[in-house]
Amino acid sequence: MVNVIIKNLKEVDEAVRDEVEKICIEKAEFFKELFKKYDKELTLEIIFNHSSSTYNVSAAIELKSKKVLIAEEGKDVLKVTTQLLNEFKKAVKRQYELERKDYEYKRKR
Repeated sequence: MVNVIIKNLKEVDEAVRDEVEKICIEKAEFFKELFKKYDKELTLEIIFNHSSSTYNVSAAIELKSKKVLIAEEGKDVLKVTTQLLNEFKKAVKRQYELERKDYEYKRKR
């Protein structure tokens, strides 16, 4: 089970706030499906920071072996959020496959 926590969403412009939240929830469905049989309770954190004209968006999830953290920066919050979550999806999937491979290796020995 994956819980999604979106922090500092109030720093995003009100005009695109609902769209950004919708994108985050849609992309989080992938993680809920991927970790359906995972035996640890996971928390996906998406954090928004706005300074001057740039947005810093970061995402983190703590798996059994290590914490996966990715951050992106840019002027368009929708583009940055989408790009971040796509990269994050690849990194988490790669780490999950490494954990799975390690588990199967230990089990065969």
